Amino acid sequence: MSYIVPVGPYHPALEEPIHAKLYTEGEIIKDAEVFVGYNHRGIEKLATERNAIQTLVLVERVCGICSHSHAFTYAMCVEGLNEIEVPKRGQYIRVITAELERLHSHMLWMGIACHIIGHDSMFMHIWDVRELIMSLLERLSGNRVNYAMVTIGGSRRDISDELRRDIISDCDKLLESLNRMVEIVLTDKTIAMRTKGVGVLPTADAIRMGAVGPHARASGVNVDVRRDSPYSCYDDFEFDVPVCDSCDVFARVVVRALECVESIKIIKQALDNLPEGPINIGNKLVKIKEGQIVCRHEAPRGQLSHMVVGANKLQNHRVSIHVPSFKNTPTVPFMLRGNTVADAGLIIASIDPCFSCLDR
Repeated sequence: MSYIVPVGPYHPALEEPIHAKLYTEGEIIKDAEVFVGYNHRGIEKLATERNAIQTLVLVERVCGICSHSHAFTYAMCVEGLNEIEVPKRGQYIRVITAELERLHSHMLWMGIACHIIGHDSMFMHIWDVRELIMSLLERLSGNRVNYAMVTIGGSRRDISDELRRDIISDCDKLLESLNRMVEIVLTDKTIAMRTKGVGVLPTADAIRMGAVGPHARASGVNVDVRRDSPYSCYDDFEFDVPVCDSCDVFARVVVRALECVESIKIIKQALDNLPEGPINIGNKLVKIKEGQIVCRHEAPRGQLSHMVVGANKLQNHRVSIHVPSFKNTPTVPFMLRGNTVADAGLIIASIDPCFSCLDR
């Protein structure tokens, strides 16, 4: 028998609204539609009424999980238009914060994924380990969510020698826990039964639909802005880009787990070689020069792009934000087809969606 099964707009595993309409034959999903736009806040319009420092505060609130990514990318745009060179120490601190944010984002997602799967003991273990990262971010920035670590021309807060040693020590503990987590993810029967062969997105379709980030890399697409188009100081560090070719939910779990290990490698390299010198050029309120610029950053969910148009005044003439969830959401209906209704929630969540970013 044919049914139309609505999922959302309030999803049991997500705090943000999305509406998926599933067209089923019995338990099998034959087709699906996804509807977004429940969370529009007019942030791009608000940005045209604010100066660069005020906009940093604004764009950090596009998303609570990847707040630093938005501030980082917007600051690079203003610095590019105004030909501002960020001190090397400031660049390193930005990258350390970005990778800590990637760690907490990936571990948040992996915990939620285990909860949806029904593996609550793993969910609680992952979030216990994640708490160490949140404590590091709080010590670094004073905040657990919106870090306010970026200013135009550098970083707002320095890293003391004591904090540097503590982060390195905690990263060693974290790496030990992560290696154990990766081992469990690769061998646990519960995770394998719920994720292998589920929500398949073949490589050709991932490329055709423009998937980005871990979602694309789990479908065999070897892309990463940090490596392919290095920005800030990412070309100073050695790291691998994990890629899986099984193209299913299991691959998405594995890729994110392995990326956590790579983030720790980057953080430790940055802390071991933290340059001396200033962290910023001084907290200056700059006019945004006339012109247009686009900057990209590899956010936890994939390529994040900001376009800033300046008109030689304090306020932005235009700010356009293109988020990874906007690119990954169109793959959801394709992945749902042929799967069971019971797997729909997990498949939707497997792109690590941020509808707060998507709707802005």
